[in-house]
Amino acid sequence: MSGFSDHHVIDLLFSGHYADPFAVLGMHETANGLEVRALLPDASDVHVVDARNGHNVGQLICQDERGFFSAVIPRRKKRFSYRLSVIWRKETYLIDDPYRFGPLLQDLDIWLLAEGRHLRPFERMGVHPETLDGVEGMRFAVWAPNAQRVSVVGNFNFWDGRRHPMRLRSENGIWELFLPAVHFGELYKYEIIDCYDNVLLKSDPYAFEAQMRPDTASLISPLPEKVTSSVQRQQANDLPAPISIYEVHLGSWRRHTDNNFWLSYQELAEQLVPYVKEMGFTHVELMPINEHPFDGSWGYQPLGLYAPTRRFGTPEAFQMLVNTFHQAGINVLLDWVPGHFPSDSYGLSCFDGTSLYEYADPREGYHQDWNTLIYNYGRYEVRNYLAGNALYWTERYGIDGLRVDAVASMIYRDYSRQEGEWVPNYYGGKENLEAIAFLQYTNQVLGQNCPGVITAAEESTDYPGVTLPPENNGLGFHYKWNMGWMHDTLSYMQLDPVHRKYHHDLLTFGMLYAYSENFILPLSHDEVVHGKHSLLDRMPGDAWQKFANLRAYYGFMWAYPGKKLLFMGGEFAQGNEWNYDTSLDWHLLDEPEGWHSGVQHLVRDLNHCYRQHPPLYQCDYQPQGFEWVVVDDCENSVFAFIRRDGEGKEMLIVSNFTPVPRYGYRIGINQPGPWREVLNTDSWYYHGSNQGNEGVVHSESVGSHTRAQSLVLTLPPLATLYLVREGE
Repeated sequence: MSGFSDHHVIDLLFSGHYADPFAVLGMHETANGLEVRALLPDASDVHVVDARNGHNVGQLICQDERGFFSAVIPRRKKRFSYRLSVIWRKETYLIDDPYRFGPLLQDLDIWLLAEGRHLRPFERMGVHPETLDGVEGMRFAVWAPNAQRVSVVGNFNFWDGRRHPMRLRSENGIWELFLPAVHFGELYKYEIIDCYDNVLLKSDPYAFEAQMRPDTASLISPLPEKVTSSVQRQQANDLPAPISIYEVHLGSWRRHTDNNFWLSYQELAEQLVPYVKEMGFTHVELMPINEHPFDGSWGYQPLGLYAPTRRFGTPEAFQMLVNTFHQAGINVLLDWVPGHFPSDSYGLSCFDGTSLYEYADPREGYHQDWNTLIYNYGRYEVRNYLAGNALYWTERYGIDGLRVDAVASMIYRDYSRQEGEWVPNYYGGKENLEAIAFLQYTNQVLGQNCPGVITAAEESTDYPGVTLPPENNGLGFHYKWNMGWMHDTLSYMQLDPVHRKYHHDLLTFGMLYAYSENFILPLSHDEVVHGKHSLLDRMPGDAWQKFANLRAYYGFMWAYPGKKLLFMGGEFAQGNEWNYDTSLDWHLLDEPEGWHSGVQHLVRDLNHCYRQHPPLYQCDYQPQGFEWVVVDDCENSVFAFIRRDGEGKEMLIVSNFTPVPRYGYRIGINQPGPWREVLNTDSWYYHGSNQGNEGVVHSESVGSHTRAQSLVLTLPPLATLYLVREGE
C-alpha cells in the first residue's frame, strides 16, 4: 500500500526547512497501518527487513524522485525493530534507519544543560559511542537553538546535509541524532540552515579531536578516560610548596634541524621531559595546545577548546606526554583561554545565524586588540561550555592546573576601549559581572571536584581579591601573576648601574603589596616578543655585564617571595627575541665563551637550591617568611634580606647591582654562628669573575642594621649571594 505523499512536506524536508524530521521519517502508526518512511537520496530501491530474523517484510515506494520512500507494511500492527535494504548504484546495503530511534538526552541532562549547571556537558554534547536496541553507532548533540535545520554531515554520508537531519529538543535548543554504523576516526561537521536561510558548515564545539589547519573538520574520537591525581601531585601545588614553572611553546622549543619541522608529542616526551627534570623545574606550563587555526596566535585564539592540537600528534599521544611528565615528578599546567575566540566561519562565530556564543553588541562582543570575539558569559550554555572545559582537561587529561589568560580583558567592560566604545553593567559600572560570576563558578567547580588542581590568573590590574575565595567576594584563583613586580624589576635591570641608585624603590616597592595576593613571579613569553628584546638584550653594559646582570637578577628572583615562572630560552639567556616559527637557539650552548651554558647551569642550580631550602618557599605568603636587612643602601645598589621557613630557619640573600665589588661589607644577622655561601651567581662555574667568600663566613659580635651580630662579606660585582647558617 502506498504511503506518505504530502509533497509540500517532502519539499520542505529536501530544502531543509522542516524542523522536525522525526515527525515524518521512521516508523509511524497511521490510520492505514504501520508505515515506514525514509529519505535516501539517489537510492533506486528500498526494502524493509525485520531486524530480528532478517525477513524482507515489504518494499518502500519512491514517492519523490529525489529519494523519498514510504509504504505501509502489510500485516504489521505493532512497532518492530527493522533495517533497510537499499540499492545505491546497483550495490545493495543493509542499514539501520536512524529515524527509528527515540530521543537521546535524558530529562535531567536537558534541565542541567539549559540552566548551565551540567558539570560535565562534554559527556552529553558532541559525539559519543552508543548502542541502542542492539545497534552500535554514534550519538551527536549540538546546541543551535535558532537554526531552522541541523544535519550531521561527514564522509559516511557524502557530506550531504539532506541525508541526516537532526531532532530538535525544543526544551533547550539542542539538536541530536543517533547514527548507526559510524565509527571512530571519521570526519564530520554540522550543516546548519540558520535563521536567515544561510547554509553554514560548522565544526563541533565539543569535538575531542580536529583536523590540523588548513583543514577544519572534526574527528570522531573517544572521550579520554579519567586520570586520577596522586597525593604527591596535589601537594606539589600547595602554597607552602616550591613551585618553579617552565613555560613552553611546544612548536618552537626545539625543531628538527633538517626541515625545521615540529617535534611530535612522542619526541617531546623523549626530549623535553628529561630536560625539564634535569633543570630542576617542578612544573611545566604548556602554552595553549587547544586546536587553533593560526600558528601566529601561539594558540591564544583557539577554536577547538576540547581538542589537543593535531600539530604534534593525536589526543592519545598528548595524553602520553602528560603521563610522561607525571612519571618524572613534574606537574603539568595548561594555558587556558576562555576570554575570546577567532571569527573563522567554521567555528563558533554566528553559530546558528545569531550571536550565540559571543555578545551581539560589538561594544561587548568584539575584541579590538586581537580582532576576536568575546564569549557571552551571561548565557548559561556558554558558561557551561567553558566551565565544563576546565573540568574536562583536569579530569580527562590529568592537567594539574590552569593558567587563565588575559583575565583583565574578561572582567572589565572598558578593557582597551575609549569612552563610548563600551557598555556599562547593570549598575553603571565597568566590571563585567557575568565574567566575574563565570570565573568564580569555574574555580568553585574545580575546587569541589578536582582536589589539588590550581588556577593562576594573568591579571594585570589591581582588581582586589583575585586569590580570595568567592565566598569572600574574591575570584577564587589560587595564584596570580605578579605583573607589577615583573615590570618594576625589569625596568630597574634595564637601567645603567650608575643610574640605579636613583630608582632603588623599583626593587623594594613590591614588598608593600607582596601579601595582598598569592603571587607568581612571571618572566613569560610576553616579555621577549614584539620588539621588547630578549631578557639578555634588555640588560645594560658590555657582554660580560649583560650576563652578570641577568645572573644577578635570576638570583634575586628565585629568592624573592612568590612562585617562579620562566619562559623557555630564558634559562640559557637566548640572545634573540622568541620566534614561534623556529627552534630556540640551542647552538648558543656550544659557544666557546661559555656564557650561555653558565646561565643554564645557574638556573639549574637555582631550581635545586630553591627546592632544597624551605626558607626560600615555605612561607611565601606569610610576613614572617621575609625580612629586609639592607633596604636603603641606594648609593651602592645593595639589597639584603632574610628568608625564613616555618621552623625559624633562615637564609640570607644579598644582591649587588653595580659592577663594583664591595669588600668588607658588613650586614647584620639574627642568628650568630658560621654561615656558608651556598650559591654565588658570580662563580666561575657560571662564567663570572669568581669573587666571593670562599665557603664559610663567621659572625662577629659587632652590631649592624639594628642587630647585635653581623657578617663581613665580599660582594662580587653584579651578583647575588645565598648564605645559610652552617648545620641548617
